[in-house]
Amino acid sequence: VQLQAFGRGLVQAGGSLRLSCLSSERTFSNYAVGWFHQAPGKEREFVAAINWSGDGIYYSDSVKGRFTISRDNAKNTVYLQMNSLKPEDTAVYYCAARYYGVTYSGREYKYWGHGTLVTVSS
Repeated sequence: VQLQAFGRGLVQAGGSLRLSCLSSERTFSNYAVGWFHQAPGKEREFVAAINWSGDGIYYSDSVKGRFTISRDNAKNTVYLQMNSLKPEDTAVYYCAARYYGVTYSGREYKYWGHGTLVTVSS
């Protein structure tokens, strides 16, 4: 399963950005997808995850109420809408997929895309 993340950018604090995770996998609609980020010098952290149907969603406490994960299975795409961005959201963002149920544990995801850089200026 190949994943591609789009939407890198530089925004000011308080601004918004939408990331997209696209797959060419024919059965991508059967996969749970997670977004993770890794800031310079820090470990990778969970951001949000969504199950195959879109009715099972998890967020980290740091983004709850600001970020929204969604998916369009007809387009094989999962989105991460990021609002009210803060400088501490600056990181490389990765999307990942797994065939089974949704989870917030990065170790449980088998397939990873290349990261996309999000920079939030103060």
